[in-house]
Order: sequence, then structure tokens, then C-alpha cells
Amino acid sequence: MTDASILVLLSSVSFAAWFVSMLVGGGSPLILIPFVTLLLGAQSVAPVLTIGSVLGNAQRGILLWKYIDWSLTLWQVPGVIVGSLLGAYAFTRVDAEGLQLFIAIALLYLVLHALLSDRLNLPSFKFQTWHFLPLGFLNAIASGLIGSTGPILNPAYLSYGLEKESMVATRAANLTLTHIIKILAYTALGVLSPKLVGYGLVIGLAALPANWLGKKVLERMSADQFQFAVVSFIGLSGIWMLWQQRAFFVH
Repeated sequence: MTDASILVLLSSVSFAAWFVSMLVGGGSPLILIPFVTLLLGAQSVAPVLTIGSVLGNAQRGILLWKYIDWSLTLWQVPGVIVGSLLGAYAFTRVDAEGLQLFIAIALLYLVLHALLSDRLNLPSFKFQTWHFLPLGFLNAIASGLIGSTGPILNPAYLSYGLEKESMVATRAANLTLTHIIKILAYTALGVLSPKLVGYGLVIGLAALPANWLGKKVLERMSADQFQFAVVSFIGLSGIWMLWQQRAFFVH
């Protein structure tokens, strides 16, 4: 495949991924990871998606600036900084493929809990602001290792009370910081190359019109429609990640 074909495919898939992710509370990397892996190799996924995600999430945060929950964002900052540095360092030292299997199982559990909690009287947990300090730390480590953890924090955001634009905006603010720190760490560790930066910029630039269009559609969605879309995407993400890790069950 030629470089031009790769660029066209990356930009097209990125546009679709970022548009959909605006309507389901995030998760564009889950759509992009298989394509980046196929086109560029597994070791390119984390740095390429990190570059693209900085642009996409920064613009998303600007578009929805007034909806950002700054109290929640500030609680995540310490954990995000430390976790991003540790995750980026571990990326150069550890093979973390099995981590995706764990995240897939966690996502499916969260969906089942959401669907069955009322019928089975399952205990529920109300997230408080301070809980996002350790959550941000753990999520940042995992993100540094495999490129993205998908929508795994979305149930926590919903439990906390964020809806629609507030969830998307607050999540974008947190991810922008996460990915900026990861870029600095990847650069210091010699992981980034000009070619990988270029591919990441293609993904990020394609996200800009997708975010703008997605914002227009999001404004027309009701809170119930958004929550249904979020939970549905969490379930689909878990199934997709589980399928990607099917080799663990075959051997």
C-alpha cells in the first residue's frame, strides 16, 4: 500500500471515529486501533494515537469549553501526570497485550451491571470527586501502555452526574493533558519519529471537522438518548476488544 493510500484511509477512518465518539462519550481510538495496527504495526499505535488525540481532544475541549467540570478535572491532574509518565515509560519496557483483555472484561461487566442492577437489586456505587484522582492515575498508566483504554471511565462519569456535553468536554480536557504528557515522555524516550508524528497529525486534523459536525448532532440528542448511546458503545467496545484478544482463548 502506498503512503498516499495510507494517509487517505487514516484520515477517512479518523473522521468517522471522532464523529461517532462525540455522540457516545468518547472512544475514537477503539475504532482507530485496528487500522493503525494493520497499516503501521502494533508498536506504532500508542505514539500515533497520542499525537492525533491531542489535536482532537484539545479542539473538542475548546468547542465545549463552557461545559467542562473544572473541579473534577483538577482532581484528575496529579494522577494523570504521574500515571502518564509511568505508562509511557512502561510502554518501552513491557508487553501489555493482555491488558486489553482485562479492559474488555471490565467493560462488559460494567454494561451488565448497568442493565441488571435494578432487576437484581445489585449494589450501586456513587462516585465522588476525589475518586477521580486514583481513577485518573490508573487510566493514564493503561493509556500510556496500549494507546487507549476506551470508554472505561464513562460509567464513573455517569455515576458522578455528568451528561452529554459535560461528559464529553470534561473527558476531553482530561485526555488533552494525558496525551500532552505522554508526547513529552515518548519524545524523551526516543519513541517518536517524524513519520509517526506525521501519521498522528493526519488523524488529528481529520478529527477537527468531525468534532464540529458531531457537536451539532449532540445538541439535538436528549439526555436519555445520550446515556443509551454511551452504555451501548461501552458494550460494543468490550465485545470488540474481547474479539481482538481471542488468541488468548485459542492457545
